[in-house]
Parts: sequence; structure tokens; C-alpha cells
Amino acid sequence: MRKTCIIVDDEPAAHYVLISHLNQVPDLELIGQFYNGVEAKQYLEQHEVDLMFLDINMPEITGLDLLRSLTHPPKTVLTTAYSEFALESYDYGVIDYLMKPIFFPRFLVCVDRFFSYYDVSDRGSVVIAPSSLAVKVDGEMVDIDLNELLYTQSLGNYVKLFTPHKTYLASITTNDLEHSLPSAKFIRIHKSYIVSIEKIGSHGKDYVQVNDFRMPVGITYRQKLIERLNG
Repeated sequence: MRKTCIIVDDEPAAHYVLISHLNQVPDLELIGQFYNGVEAKQYLEQHEVDLMFLDINMPEITGLDLLRSLTHPPKTVLTTAYSEFALESYDYGVIDYLMKPIFFPRFLVCVDRFFSYYDVSDRGSVVIAPSSLAVKVDGEMVDIDLNELLYTQSLGNYVKLFTPHKTYLASITTNDLEHSLPSAKFIRIHKSYIVSIEKIGSHGKDYVQVNDFRMPVGITYRQKLIERLNG
């Protein structure tokens, strides 16, 4: 059984990202898009909605103000660039909190959490795995083909992403990147390195090699790597 959802956000770019993600989730049907809380409130007072993707920082009425004003709000996922509202938001029945930019793997975790509130039979379709990763490079969002991504290297609050033809310096931490990459294809081997499993050419107890580059394997990551390579 498909569930319905709406997007409430004053930024067109945020709608674009969420619509792109939703197009890969056949169990969720987008039935409304709103660019301010007033329009969303009017719609919700007349229509039943299963899930609302809601921005916090909007003109006229904030996302939290909208939630406070609704007698029976739908299950809600907050989408925002500001983490300081996270704790307060859970007072209003929010089921998840997505930080912008919203990466597809993290979005899937959110969707699974939403469907966990329903019977398993409500989730009949298979979710398509992501084929690319959107990261911010020099202030612009860039899509990187995951089939091309070899490995990544941490540089503080930035990460270098290596492909056969180009290297990208992205504004993201390795921890955030790890949660954004599909675990079936990538594995963290060190506090500074994430590698594509299928691109590993050779490996030893304390290293893996991709093409001509050899990376160290951290002690805390060693056992999991061995299990993945032997599995």
C-alpha cells in the first residue's frame, strides 16, 4: 500500500532534491508541494497526508510553528540546515531530522523509519539503490557516479574523492560521507579512508591497494574489512 507525502519548503532547490529522491521510492506518492507554512496548513486541514517533509526556517510561519498549529499533524520529517532545533522538534512527534544537503542513503534510512510505523505488508516494493552521490564542490553541487568512485581521503572538514579521471575536494566530513555511501559497495578502512570494495586490487593485514595507491587499514576497522573481503 502506497503512502502519501508532501513537501513544505521555501527553497525550490530543496524541492528538487527531495523529488529526485522520492522518484526512486515507489512506495511514497508525492501529492503536494508548498513553499510556505500557510498554504501547507490550509491543505492539511482539508486533506489526509501520511508523511510531511518540513523545512524549519521559512517566512511567515516556521516549520515548528506549523506543527504547533496542527491538531493532528501527519508523521513529519524535518529538513533543515540548522541542527540546533533537533531536540525541540521531537516534542512535536517528529520521526526524523534530515540535515541539508540530504544525501540519498540517509534519505532511505528516514523512509525505512517511517515505514517501520506500519505493518511490514505496507512495504511491498523494492527501493532502488543510489547510483550517484551529490556533494558540494567549490560552492556547487556535483553528482559523482558511484561506479567511478575509487576511494576517499579525509582532510578535516573536507574530503578528497578520487575517480579514474578526476579528484574532487568536497565540503563534507568523512563521518557524514560514510553514512551517505551505500554500505554494500563502500567500506571505511581507516579514520581517514573509505574505499570501494570492488576496486580493491590487493590487500594485506594492514593495507589495501587501489590502482597504485596503498592505504593503511586501522586496527578498529580490520576485522570488518576481512569479513567483507572473505564474504
